[in-house]
Amino acid sequence: MLRDRYEPDPRFWAIVEQLAIEMDPVLAQIDRILEDDELFRMIKRDLSKNRPKTLETGRNSTPVEVIARMLAVKRLYDLSYEKTERHVNDSLVLRWFCRVYFHPVLDHSNLNKWALLIQPDTLYAFNDRITAIATELKLTRGRKLRTDGTVVETNIHYPTDSSLLTDGVRVLSRTIKHAKEILVQRADMTAQTFRDRTRSARNQARRIADRARRRGSEVKTEMKEAYRKLVSTTKASVKQAKQVLGALKEQGTKQANRLAAILEQFIPRVEQVIAQAVRRVFEAEVVPAQEKIVSIFEPHTDIIRRNKAQKPTEFGHKVWFDEVEGGIVTNCRVLEGNPPDRDQWQPTLEYHVQQFGRPPDQASADRGVHSANNEAYATEIGVKRVILPKPGRKSAARRQHEQQRWFKRGRRFHAGVEGRISVLKRRHGLGRCLYHGEDGFERWVGWGVIAGNLAVIGTALAARG
Repeated sequence: MLRDRYEPDPRFWAIVEQLAIEMDPVLAQIDRILEDDELFRMIKRDLSKNRPKTLETGRNSTPVEVIARMLAVKRLYDLSYEKTERHVNDSLVLRWFCRVYFHPVLDHSNLNKWALLIQPDTLYAFNDRITAIATELKLTRGRKLRTDGTVVETNIHYPTDSSLLTDGVRVLSRTIKHAKEILVQRADMTAQTFRDRTRSARNQARRIADRARRRGSEVKTEMKEAYRKLVSTTKASVKQAKQVLGALKEQGTKQANRLAAILEQFIPRVEQVIAQAVRRVFEAEVVPAQEKIVSIFEPHTDIIRRNKAQKPTEFGHKVWFDEVEGGIVTNCRVLEGNPPDRDQWQPTLEYHVQQFGRPPDQASADRGVHSANNEAYATEIGVKRVILPKPGRKSAARRQHEQQRWFKRGRRFHAGVEGRISVLKRRHGLGRCLYHGEDGFERWVGWGVIAGNLAVIGTALAARG
């Protein structure tokens, strides 16, 4: 049965409370923020959906308060689930912060399971509430808004046709191997049906990688031949997988259905990899980015080309951040594909007005966001200082406009959003998403932004004394 919280232990409280405040005033301020009842109710609403009668029957769960605070600790310090469990278990201060007291600390695998129940929309609402709390505490008034985007990578290796084909063979062969234990008694299932082609695929991929480092027309011919063998091996694995899939569906047991679901998930992805490899390697076709799959494990991954010197191409999702004065990230949006930056200006201002009840006095973005329509829209809704530098050649009137003192001050203020994004990446894990799936990606970004805002608010309140 889902529990709200543990009863405070007077012995623990007497020992730790004062010690914790003296040791880390920032953590003490974050603790007060997380005591908000509305934040608690949001998390409880999602956790209550674990089972149909989670709120009524069953063994007592780890309290909602403990789960929420342990997840906050995880992202505040950019820890894995295992390290979160260990740090909380070993630290009296973190036991106090997470409200564990002298009770057993939640196992990392169970913490992960609880975390998966919290939905992305809940985390966005959670961050909205944190923004409202920061406003109530007069840490921000929403007068200045700066907005910018970045790429958060998915946790995949660099995609090449050969590596993706090898991944497909490996996953299908592994699942077929597990299915063999269930289907071994069937007369129509021969040893060839369960053949593991992983080693063959890896050998061909190794030959391709070796030829790719050389030059010459003969090398290209050899590479094509290696690709032909690798594609043939992959097609054979897909054929095996389809045969095993049909047998698993006929079996109908729980284990058979689980393996069948895995094959149904991966067979279409591997077929897509085969199709794009054939188009690119044998037909010399340039496959459009929106038609490519760059990971069979994270098929939602977008190809984002921003022409940066160190990373011209990135694999993940473009994420757009809105930040107000005081360092509070009020909103983040995971974008589909690689849309133009200028398309994000109006949604940013609309969300700000919805959140604060009025437009900002000042709004700024980079050159990629500039357009006459965007400037006109901001002015129309009541933004007094619109700071959108124009790219390319400028007229004398435009140069004079951008040389005004308020415009230059606004540009200097806007530069801070790059630092905020850098902190979120370095300290709160937004460099690379370690969760799986589209919901997992949004969940990862949501917790990162929440952790960043909690750290900013805690630091500001601690500085007040």
